Amino acid sequence: MYAIVEIAGQQFKVVKDQKVFVHRLQTEEGKQVAFDNVLLIGDGDTITVGAPAIDGAQVGAKVLKHLKGDKVIVFKKKRRKGYRKKNGHRQFLTEIVIESIAASGAKKAAKVEKEEAKKAAPAKAEKKEAPKAEAPKAAAKATGKADDLKKVEGIGPKIAETLAAAGITTFAELAKSTPEKIAEIIADVRGNHVTDTWPAQAKLAAEGKWDELAKWQDELNGGKAE
Repeated sequence: MYAIVEIAGQQFKVVKDQKVFVHRLQTEEGKQVAFDNVLLIGDGDTITVGAPAIDGAQVGAKVLKHLKGDKVIVFKKKRRKGYRKKNGHRQFLTEIVIESIAASGAKKAAKVEKEEAKKAAPAKAEKKEAPKAEAPKAAAKATGKADDLKKVEGIGPKIAETLAAAGITTFAELAKSTPEKIAEIIADVRGNHVTDTWPAQAKLAAEGKWDELAKWQDELNGGKAE
């Protein structure tokens, strides 16, 4: 049996016990991780194709280690401008081993659990939604004005909006948070986001050290330190 699954924005054809290098995952080494965006499953002569994903299918894996890929040289040049810039980049990767491929059952089980949780505590769910909507207003009122978090290398409009919904609207608030907490907040935002340098960048911005921040950001790639 084999499957085509999307992991961290990339598609892979995998089989059981296969080792795969993917974009950096937030899961710790030695922990299990599951991917439910399975696009195709082949079992002998039977091929199941999703639309776009197969309902109930899941690929289980174990994180072996986090590492960096080979260095890639990025060279930029502008004709007749005397502009040349050379940078090196090493992609943050995670090595995983495929442990299981389930053709059905994964999503159905998850849906049953969610439905039971909603029936058990409908009022509790409503209380959780209300603070999220009011958090950005409360934070903005306390500080007077929200900061443009997109000035932090690696943060785009969608991430800035998600952080604001969680009550993080200023550089000072972002600086006080941890990379792990930020990664948890933006877990539903599509893409591979490495949050390691975001609090440190936000601290420089909060202190008004823009020149120092700009110099550091020239060495970063999407918020990731070389």
